[in-house]
Amino acid sequence: MANRRNHYEAAFEAYLRQERIAYVAVDERRRALVGDGSLKSLDFIVSPGGSAPEETRWLVDVKGRKFPSGVKHPQYWRNWSTEDDLRSLARWRQEFGPRFDAALVLAYQLTADRSPTPPEQVFPFGDSYYGFVAITLDDYLSAARPLSAKWETVSMPVAEFRRRASPLLEFFRPLAHEPWPREPIATA
Repeated sequence: MANRRNHYEAAFEAYLRQERIAYVAVDERRRALVGDGSLKSLDFIVSPGGSAPEETRWLVDVKGRKFPSGVKHPQYWRNWSTEDDLRSLARWRQEFGPRFDAALVLAYQLTADRSPTPPEQVFPFGDSYYGFVAITLDDYLSAARPLSAKWETVSMPVAEFRRRASPLLEFFRPLAHEPWPREPIATA
């Protein structure tokens, strides 16, 4: 069962349902035991192409962030992750095999009049609005840099993240949508 107390994951699940994208929400209550250790559970298994055998299935870890975060000094495009999350996601991809790939989905809760996605892709959920952006694990890992040794976190430089990440629908259905603008745009 997905962590429905986490509004970012609940919003992402509602978005997948609205867009009729096939998915399985993963039970996150316990870490999986593998070999001599354990893995953090991924959040969702997503199959945007339906049942076609050549379609990639996605192992997804959702990262909830505010857009922007901070009050005095707003910061856009925060994209940090823990090293454990990334190691676990990479291992899950290895366990699932070649028809699966791994991605991070940044579920941005919009806190101002800007969005990381086009206005038509802004998703209302509860009392908030969300913009969903995805990036492959490989793209993220290739540009991630240490953020905090104490908290074992990494982050991509904002310019690189914006260059490589895509709005969720473009990421899952690249031929069905026009390219998105790279500048944050007003939602109102």
